[in-house]
Amino acid sequence: MTRGGRACETGSVFGSTKRTLTTADDALPGRTTPLPDILERHEVLGTSMLGPWPAGTEVLYIAMGCFWGAERIFWRLPGVVTTAAGYMGGFTPNPTYEEVCSGRTGHTEAVLIAYDPSVTSAELLLKAFWENHDPTQGFRQGNDLGTQYRSAIYWSTPGQQEAVAATREAFQVVLAGNGFGEITTEVRSAQDAGPFYYAEGYHQQYLHKNPGGYCNHGPNGMTCPVGLVRQDQVPAQTDVRPPD
Repeated sequence: MTRGGRACETGSVFGSTKRTLTTADDALPGRTTPLPDILERHEVLGTSMLGPWPAGTEVLYIAMGCFWGAERIFWRLPGVVTTAAGYMGGFTPNPTYEEVCSGRTGHTEAVLIAYDPSVTSAELLLKAFWENHDPTQGFRQGNDLGTQYRSAIYWSTPGQQEAVAATREAFQVVLAGNGFGEITTEVRSAQDAGPFYYAEGYHQQYLHKNPGGYCNHGPNGMTCPVGLVRQDQVPAQTDVRPPD
């Protein structure tokens, strides 16, 4: 499969499709410095993609297949301060798109979501996450095959962790009622998942710059319940910054 002239399915150009995660010992070495064309401003929202953001801003990281369509879902939502496409959950420092597509970095195609918790909530963001992809497919999303397309959530606050657990449990019931299997979404803290590496500039807000570009995201026809987390039981929040 080709996106915008760039082959992205691991089986098509960059080697055999990876169905198992690489290990730290087998991962590509990467580089010590960030990629040279990282953008600073969000093309749609006009905000900084790099931070710092206003006090109280919280950051959630998700992966749900190709990051082009995933990012667009979230920049459209109320309360979102900024979004960015990148790579997370792997081993290779400062990877390139081609390296991630090889399956030899261990990363997902991830989206950083910085949001104002006084306007929206982790639950509402996760509702959009669950309802716009199939979280039961393992190392794929539709026709996109490879470990980088796995579904994942990397939380950065205790409240987000609570919301992930509650919405996952509730949506599993919905999935089962509609004939789907077990959720395969990878869930762990952002600290455990490791740094979020910003993707190359042409990936950022790609579907804004290329309205007819490839996108395999959209409503899956199922509804994730919200209002599951009692706010008086959520641990106190702290100002959260993205991992270094």
